[in-house]
Amino acid sequence: MSDPDKNEDKAGAVLAQVHNDLRQLRSSLERIPVSERGTMLDFEALDNAICRIESSIRKRAEDYLKIEYKQHLVLPNIEDLQKETVKMSNWEPSLKSIPDVYRQKEGLPEASPGEKVKHPRKLVGSVSLASAAKPKGHSLLSVPDDDTGTATQSNMVCMAVQQKSVSLQLGEDSHPYKPGLNSRYHKHPKWQSDSQSTCLRNVDECRLLGISKALLHCKASKHMDQRSKVKDTSSVIPECPQNTLKEVPVNITKYPFTVIKGHIDPVATDFCHFKQSFSLCWSRVVHILRALKELLRDYSVPLAKVSGERLVELSHCWDNGWRRAPSVNTLLSVLENQEEVLSLISRPGQRYKGEGGVEAAAIRVQSCWRRYLAKVLNLSLRRRKWAVGVISISWLMHNQTHRVRSALKARRLSQLENNRSRTQHLAANWKHIQSSKRTIIHIPSLGYSQSQQLNVRTYDILQNLQIGRLCDVRDKNVDVIFICPTRLGDDIVQYYTRLLKCGEATYGAGTSTSQAPPCKRRFIVLTPEAVDYFPTHNMCLSTLLKYSPCTLKRIKNLILGKQAYIVGRVAHADDLAVANELGVPILGPEPAVSQLYSSNSEKRRIFAGAKVDVPPGQGDVYSLNQLHETLVKLLTENITVKRWLFKTNSDHGGRGTAYCDVCHLSCFNWALQQYHRYSPDLWASEWIQESVQLRFLNVLPEWLARYAQPAKTSCYPTWACFLKSFLRQGGVLEAAPPSESVTYLTVDLLLEPGGEVTMVSCGDQLHGSCHLEPAGSTVPQTSVHAEQLHSICMRVGQACLQRLIVGYVSVGLATFLDHSTLEQKVWAINLDIAYSDQLTMTQILLMMTGGTLNWQTGCLELPIPIRERRQGRAKHSVVNCYAVIGSHLFHTNLSMFYHNVFIKKCEDHGIAFNVKRKQGTVFAFYDSSERCSIGMMTVSEDLQQALVTFAQNLSVIHQEISSPKIQGETNFKELIKNIEEVLQMTFQNKRQLKDKPTA
Repeated sequence: MSDPDKNEDKAGAVLAQVHNDLRQLRSSLERIPVSERGTMLDFEALDNAICRIESSIRKRAEDYLKIEYKQHLVLPNIEDLQKETVKMSNWEPSLKSIPDVYRQKEGLPEASPGEKVKHPRKLVGSVSLASAAKPKGHSLLSVPDDDTGTATQSNMVCMAVQQKSVSLQLGEDSHPYKPGLNSRYHKHPKWQSDSQSTCLRNVDECRLLGISKALLHCKASKHMDQRSKVKDTSSVIPECPQNTLKEVPVNITKYPFTVIKGHIDPVATDFCHFKQSFSLCWSRVVHILRALKELLRDYSVPLAKVSGERLVELSHCWDNGWRRAPSVNTLLSVLENQEEVLSLISRPGQRYKGEGGVEAAAIRVQSCWRRYLAKVLNLSLRRRKWAVGVISISWLMHNQTHRVRSALKARRLSQLENNRSRTQHLAANWKHIQSSKRTIIHIPSLGYSQSQQLNVRTYDILQNLQIGRLCDVRDKNVDVIFICPTRLGDDIVQYYTRLLKCGEATYGAGTSTSQAPPCKRRFIVLTPEAVDYFPTHNMCLSTLLKYSPCTLKRIKNLILGKQAYIVGRVAHADDLAVANELGVPILGPEPAVSQLYSSNSEKRRIFAGAKVDVPPGQGDVYSLNQLHETLVKLLTENITVKRWLFKTNSDHGGRGTAYCDVCHLSCFNWALQQYHRYSPDLWASEWIQESVQLRFLNVLPEWLARYAQPAKTSCYPTWACFLKSFLRQGGVLEAAPPSESVTYLTVDLLLEPGGEVTMVSCGDQLHGSCHLEPAGSTVPQTSVHAEQLHSICMRVGQACLQRLIVGYVSVGLATFLDHSTLEQKVWAINLDIAYSDQLTMTQILLMMTGGTLNWQTGCLELPIPIRERRQGRAKHSVVNCYAVIGSHLFHTNLSMFYHNVFIKKCEDHGIAFNVKRKQGTVFAFYDSSERCSIGMMTVSEDLQQALVTFAQNLSVIHQEISSPKIQGETNFKELIKNIEEVLQMTFQNKRQLKDKPTA
């Protein structure tokens, strides 16, 4: 067996000789003169000779490759080179001939950081032969060039084979590509990949084409016979692309050459040696080498040491048919001084020191500047576009809102005009309507402002406190439609049905109502369906009814062809919408008029116009300086007043009221001494009051900050919170009655559309925890003489009518004894333009007793039953009675009992109403869910007895529903305490009356 290296050199010499012969043959053919070319040549003999040589070369090459690659290969014919190469049917790769990929994979150079090779590398044609060269010798098919500028004929053949192999692989296997650092070296797209079997087939076919092309006219068949005896496995051409490179140490390379400042010396020994060794695959190497030189020139790299093996390997991985160059990291991976070059390239501004650096810098600056200008312009355009969008949407919304507001304004104006025309018709026909059959639609709506609605707890229950309006059916000509703001249970409906039935029997004892329909057929309770849609919005009842079309339709059917009108409570704009929908008038003022004269400042003007006494005070206070100056002036002029009240304009039920006692004023005693020093006439002089006012003004802010407090801390916890609200909406400064014994009374008036004023109820107030909010009253009142009270009420009523206020109003009065003159004084302190809770309980009282209120005598007159009149027990046909009513009785433990159970327990304790005697206790229930609020009324022939019964009932109920550990929240205790004070005062008055004749 011959030496492999020697055989390798002989095979190379044979191939070189064949190459030279072929070149000489072609040269001789080119030197034939034209004249000779025209002569007849024996081309057939030449063709036969070429065929014999081809057959001999093919046989020798097949034997050689059979020994070298251990597989049968068939070379194609020369005439078939111009045709497409197809798969040979007589060739199948042997699995045993494929070397172990995973063992040789460790020795291959690693891919660059930017590259991830997903498929095995593929070397085609003569490139595989060149890459399989041993470190010691030359390539199997390497032939030295005659000169550096012209490629040899063998190279041309090899390049033709390579181009043919590329055409076979177009659209097949390719390697993945990832862009590098510089976009200049990434210009062309990637090719698609193919399966491994197709890759191996194409590789072997291209290899065969390359060998056949190189050995086409070889005459050294004896060298091939010697080469076929070589059994060195290291020179075997691998079938798998991964086996194209041998394992080379990292720091050892056989074909190194240098690149100085991006240029290669073509006559350098190392470069010539590298070029000669890989001449067969030089067409692939030149593309990678050109890209590397451009990179090194661009970054002005002074010295770069290139590893030839890595460069060839990279050329195999990156097909020269690709239009995109490798990345920077991939190109730098072929350098031996990669770290040095990479650190140099990574320097900022290094690109601008190399070839074309000035132009690149200029391009860079211009691109940055243009990018900045484009960005600024883009941002400006985006801002303008956003602004245009916002303006457009705002303008559309503004137009839409304007259209909606205009439509609403026109609709409300139409509703107002329609309501005024219906009100005029009501006023013109009021007498006729009152004497004929009619339907009253009771809507107990609290039309407070939205902020007030949100701050009120149990808003629906407060609106349902006036369910006693059902008692209007005591008039045989009246049918009642009551709009309830909450769902009532069957127990409450059945209770009021029995109550009205008992009242009908009692009321019928003194009047002729035998032909009237039963009461249970003349009233109906309706709940708007919108109550279920807005359970937590605290909407007023008119608004809920407005959004309840089913309820409105039912009301229309009930009042069809009948005289009807609406009786509201606190007026609201939606009252007009409901009235317009139903086509009925409203017995009440317009919402704007009601809201205007509901403020405390306007109330004082009404009282001043009625020429009734009012407490000392001042309205329309809107600033802190005005508050201090006005209060100082009032303090000085009314030195005897012990407490001053601060009322907001939207005060209702004492929620917007605060007070401050003068006794806490540091200089008050000194001012009182000054007052007693001068006479009342001199005290009215300004020069005397000036010194007192200056001293009051200095201590006033501190006095208010420390001692002023709201009446209801649940609404305003501190004085600061109250003062903020007071100054925002304005208010009134008013003196509290200067007496320890003050009686507050409420008078309800009906301002008829025809212009008459009628007193429908009056009573002395009973207070609970807050002395400004009444919890009940005694009916009729006994504090003011009837004639004086009637005179005051008539004047107030006429003043209201002059201001277009009609319907039900409630006048609040305060009476006390003036110690200086020992005369009774009556101050008008409040005016509510609404249907009051006291009037509601009075309707129940009149229904259950069948009595009437005589305003001339100020008595509640009840007819005596016929049996008692026959027995002569009474000299007169009527008897005077008294009632104690409480409409705001609150106890949290009441929710533990249902209403029917509660009534039975009360009956067990004797708390009930005697229909025959028309005395006893009557209850009013408001809701079926919480059951914490009730109303109660006691009737007796004596006021003292009625008060005692009322207090005893509260005590018994409290003991029945409470335990020592569970007392609950209630106003029973404060109300009992107030009743005890009234009883003590009543007892003292009776004793004084008894002692007066003896004196």
